[in-house]
Amino acid sequence: MAGHRALEWRVLPEQPSAAVLVLHGGQEHGLAKPGPWNLPGLRMAGFVRAIRRETAGAGVAIGVVRYRHRGWNDEAADAARDAAAALHDLAEELGHVPTVLVGHSMGGRAALRSADHPNVTGVVALAPWCPKSDPCAQLEGRDVVMLHGDRDRVTAPADTRLFAARARAAGAHVCGYTVAGSGHTLLKRSGDWHRAAARLSAGLLGLRALPQEAAVALALSGDAPGGLGLPLPAFRHATGRGRPAPAISTEV
Repeated sequence: MAGHRALEWRVLPEQPSAAVLVLHGGQEHGLAKPGPWNLPGLRMAGFVRAIRRETAGAGVAIGVVRYRHRGWNDEAADAARDAAAALHDLAEELGHVPTVLVGHSMGGRAALRSADHPNVTGVVALAPWCPKSDPCAQLEGRDVVMLHGDRDRVTAPADTRLFAARARAAGAHVCGYTVAGSGHTLLKRSGDWHRAAARLSAGLLGLRALPQEAAVALALSGDAPGGLGLPLPAFRHATGRGRPAPAISTEV
């Protein structure tokens, strides 16, 4: 799509020292352009707000990835191409700053696929779409935190666990959380999802200490089995009090 800009800033300090890119979900197939009231995109607004609060005053730029198409579209991997284009633009504007990708579902798949960009130091994948055939060698040396609800009926928690183990074996530093009682749309326990993604992003950027269990899991290597199904604790003060976006059965 001529003239398409994949990167859109939500927070842009005068002298950014780090960045977070947020990637929403989509569909398995679809060439239509996401509209301004795209529900998967609106769902990520709570994450942007939580990350903004968590990183306030730390010089962190926050952007979102705008897709040309709603779908992944098989080998075209359109969402991953847009993620790569956004990272290219980010590096052109900000230089070499540590960057964390936060992606939901198809956006999680795109984040994991494009994490080989030299700016990317970490990925927070939320209910990611992780086909068994997807590569993970590109994650070598990256910090990867994967969260999945145990009631997800769209993307499989078991596939995320399998991908996490493969990524660790390929040289990534991996931690996995299970969000008990939550499904694919992140509506149940939405505040816990928001707070966890924000705190983990800040931790991966070195702005705050990571939870101890996450730090221990990220230190494991090779075929070590631990730290891939940690229970996500409930936060006392939840964020994300806005009206939840309705579920879409074809969304990934």
